[in-house]
Amino acid sequence: MQLTKAAVGLALSGLFFAASAETVGSVDTAFKLIGPDHKVVVEVFDDPKVVGVSCYLSRAKTGGIKGAVGLAEDTADSSVACRQVGPLSFPGKVPRQEEVFSERASIFFKHVRVVRMVDPKRNALVYLTYSDRLIDGSPKNSVTAVPVPANQPIPLK
Repeated sequence: MQLTKAAVGLALSGLFFAASAETVGSVDTAFKLIGPDHKVVVEVFDDPKVVGVSCYLSRAKTGGIKGAVGLAEDTADSSVACRQVGPLSFPGKVPRQEEVFSERASIFFKHVRVVRMVDPKRNALVYLTYSDRLIDGSPKNSVTAVPVPANQPIPLK
């Protein structure tokens, strides 16, 4: 029983470290007579371990009846643009590669993910978005980079 509570606690604690996104806006891409229209949604989230960096994520959202009840599978089309929006600071050490955002793209087994990678040679933070599935992921992806000032080394784990 103790092990089960510990495992659940660990699993839930991981949820609190992932960034959550705010919707900036959306545009309709296809009219649906019943249910919401298909659309492209733009969301923003702040990097949880790098103060002063925000990432804008655009992605397709399927509408219709399945989309309204959460049963639709969104396409793997997404794009990311991360920017410095304030003074950069690192409250702690940053791993060379870490998932900073994940959101469900279907009821089962598919997510849109954003991973931060550190390029120490160029003193830059690189952000990659992609979609995965349990069995068959998608090669569709998008990448962006945020340069860090040369006099401010990135504290690596």
